[in-house]
Amino acid sequence: MSDPDRKAAVTLETANPPTTVIGLGREREVLTVALQTNRHVVLEGPPGTGKSTLLRSIAADVGQDVVFVEGNAELTPGRLIGQYDPAAVMAEGYVPDSFTDGPLLTAMRGAGLLYLEELNRIPEETLNVLITVLTEGEITVPRLGHVRASSGFRLIAAMNPFDAIGTARVGQAIADRMCRVVLGYQDAAAERAIVGAVTGADPSPIGLAVRLTRATREHRDLRMGSSVRGAIDLVLLLGGLLRMRGGYGLSATGARETARDAMYAALSGRIKVTEGVERTPESILDEILDEVWPADMPPPEPDEPGADGQDEQFAGGQGKGEGLPSETAGTDSASALRRDRAGGGSRRQTSRREMQLRHGSFDDVSPQVGQLDEDAFAVVMAEDPDAAAAMLADMALATDRDLRAAARRLACRVFIQVGRVGRARSRGTRRLVHNRRSDGDLDLDRTLDRWTGSWPPASEDLVTRTWTGHRRGVCLLVDSSGSMNGLAVAIAAVAAAGVVLAADEKLETSVLTFAAEVEVLQRQGQTRAAEDLVGQLVALRGHGVTDLAAALRGARRQLLSTSADERIVILLSDCLHTAGDAPEAALAGIDRLHVLYPLPTPEAESAARALAARGGGTALPVRTLTDVGPALTRLLG
Repeated sequence: MSDPDRKAAVTLETANPPTTVIGLGREREVLTVALQTNRHVVLEGPPGTGKSTLLRSIAADVGQDVVFVEGNAELTPGRLIGQYDPAAVMAEGYVPDSFTDGPLLTAMRGAGLLYLEELNRIPEETLNVLITVLTEGEITVPRLGHVRASSGFRLIAAMNPFDAIGTARVGQAIADRMCRVVLGYQDAAAERAIVGAVTGADPSPIGLAVRLTRATREHRDLRMGSSVRGAIDLVLLLGGLLRMRGGYGLSATGARETARDAMYAALSGRIKVTEGVERTPESILDEILDEVWPADMPPPEPDEPGADGQDEQFAGGQGKGEGLPSETAGTDSASALRRDRAGGGSRRQTSRREMQLRHGSFDDVSPQVGQLDEDAFAVVMAEDPDAAAAMLADMALATDRDLRAAARRLACRVFIQVGRVGRARSRGTRRLVHNRRSDGDLDLDRTLDRWTGSWPPASEDLVTRTWTGHRRGVCLLVDSSGSMNGLAVAIAAVAAAGVVLAADEKLETSVLTFAAEVEVLQRQGQTRAAEDLVGQLVALRGHGVTDLAAALRGARRQLLSTSADERIVILLSDCLHTAGDAPEAALAGIDRLHVLYPLPTPEAESAARALAARGGGTALPVRTLTDVGPALTRLLG
């Protein structure tokens, strides 16, 4: 047998004391039960999510040995199953003693667990030898004969998501014979605990490293972000560089530059830039660092306290083992500075190359770096307003600084002009309105539409009709989660301009955005220039999860501050909540909830109509930019 064959044949690890697994409790339970019930399992997830650690821990718990195989394009059926030693065959013939078991037969004959890494990088021909093993628990090897697996044999495979470079789809014959457990990245608290356990560092650099690392996974110009291994390396490199460069007496500026050097080394090789994006990894890391730790500012505070107690405030000065220097004297707090910066949303920028790929008329509108031809844009706007608005929203976040500034100025004018369309003043003094208060006459039809079937009906199912004066409070909620990009951003900006411009002595307005958290762009009843509001909205880019319940509670807090006779929420969202409570649980204190669902899908339409019905309001689709004005006229008229 050649040396490569001998190296590839068997890597056997005996059971060790249990390995601590952080943040994978549910996955651990599923995998444990799958093994107990004689199932074969594939663990799927990006690098660094703990697939190998999870398996080692479970194997140690049950006292089983594990045979590890590194899957790659060079793994042949012979290297997986085993092969005859040519020298032994020549001397003794094809006898059992001449055969060297590979990882598969080693596990089948008694080692127990076969752990096959990088399953979807292994050639299909090699994987096909597993079909009979997975189904019947046996295999027939030419000249060697029939081999049956011991009772403890299980195959555990791991693989990266299919879209990772070098991966291929696993054939249905294999996939149908295995259970699948998907692992994602742990939450921030778990990642901080992992980094702390590995590095033994103080909380300050751990919090910074985890924030920077997690930000790489959400950046729009990155196809792949860094795993927690990047945060571990970043903490170790940062601590070593700080000690080398003069200890912890460095200024905040010097510490920030040191953090950048460590970040380049720890993360630049782990992140992958999206195809077609003409940016270097270092430029993207600079952008992330600017967001997390702006220049000339003290180190940022941790996001939120964690159960592990590692989220203490960043410490400055000397004497704090791994603390980062801070220059807070005479400055605003880091949390206040972070609030000031929060107005711009996620601020993920768009390269010229990416805009050329997205928008066929981009080169006409911006023929050179830094240029925006407003006449050419007017032509596109006249021909296809939606395409022009989507392009303008993307240009408002261009990596080209001059183009970005020009696009934001133009966006304010264009979206405000569109927002004026359909603006209507209310007439009359009093009218009947539907609401969710206990007074007034019952509106049976609307109540039956909302009724869940339980008896007696819950108070939140009742819709009444009452007389009201014409003083109204309106809160516009703009979804800034993952679906808000391009045209959706333009629609949101136009809707906000329309709501703000419609305000008068009888109509108080506020504007909020939300994803996982809620941000107030304009407080209830306060006056803010429409240009400023639109400029802030066009800087939004979709990111994060959607917590509709938190958004509705935020709107209610705004509306409770007004003395209006009717409190109305206009929700601009696809209504597909992915975090928090069910939105229906947060409707108390809101008289009417209207929903505008942009770029509608059947799923979004169903969710929007159901939520609007529960809120005693109307759900309207907004497919194009010109739909916004008429929709607001109908809801505010």
